[in-house]
Amino acid sequence: MPALPTRPRRFFALLLLTVFATAVFAPGAIAEHPDVAKRRAAERTTFTDDEITDGFFRIVFGAEFHVSGRVDRIRKYEMPIRVYADSRAKPDRRKQLASVVDDIRSKVRNLDIAMVDNRKDANVTVTLIRDRDIEKTIRQFYGREQAARIVKSLEPQCLSGFRKDDLYRIQHSDVIIAVDAGEFIFLDCVYEELLQALGPINDDDALPFTMFNDDVQMGFFDIYDQYLLNILYDPRIRAGMTKEQVKELLPQILPDVRAWITKVNGLKEP
Repeated sequence: MPALPTRPRRFFALLLLTVFATAVFAPGAIAEHPDVAKRRAAERTTFTDDEITDGFFRIVFGAEFHVSGRVDRIRKYEMPIRVYADSRAKPDRRKQLASVVDDIRSKVRNLDIAMVDNRKDANVTVTLIRDRDIEKTIRQFYGREQAARIVKSLEPQCLSGFRKDDLYRIQHSDVIIAVDAGEFIFLDCVYEELLQALGPINDDDALPFTMFNDDVQMGFFDIYDQYLLNILYDPRIRAGMTKEQVKELLPQILPDVRAWITKVNGLKEP
């Protein structure tokens, strides 16, 4: 069996503190990439409550690249999420992006996310560019000084960041992704960065079964990360909550999340 492609450690999410008053592919849509199919076939699908809880606190609290502000609270959207694709390069991957958004929506029970055609209607902007334009685009988004820190530290090939208000509600997210680094790399990027743009912005190399680990390549919305996003977007979890507040709620939330993930993925009952 040929070696599966790997990605360099060039992926990260950027947390920005800005206070504002207000921000499996769809069945039959696009044939699944063969390297995604191989990973899906080998995917682990059962996890203990402790494994899920540990990963949730590692990934949802904290930040891989921390600029300012507290990172010990829940950060999430508490409004409908609308995604706009700003396509600036070939190949045109807007249809693939839309399929990923559809897939995420279908797997996260309480997540209201959809594509829009007009930038002004969006609170998530995905900028699709050539790999060689990554540094220039980062400078445009974050300024020369901040961009220099990002590039020096992580040499990103794709990234995401969000702005939140003083109640830790995400107000707007920006995602930057190279479209010409290969199809598998694009899929791996777009899933991880879109999901991180929704709140779980930390990466942890101690978790071998999550895409939020720079040593792990998925290219699809894996079962473990479905657990994390379904917990985060359960309506009982609110922006601004502390770890202690979340711990009190998890015994009530986990059974509901397990039942949903078992159903939506066609898994066997435990």
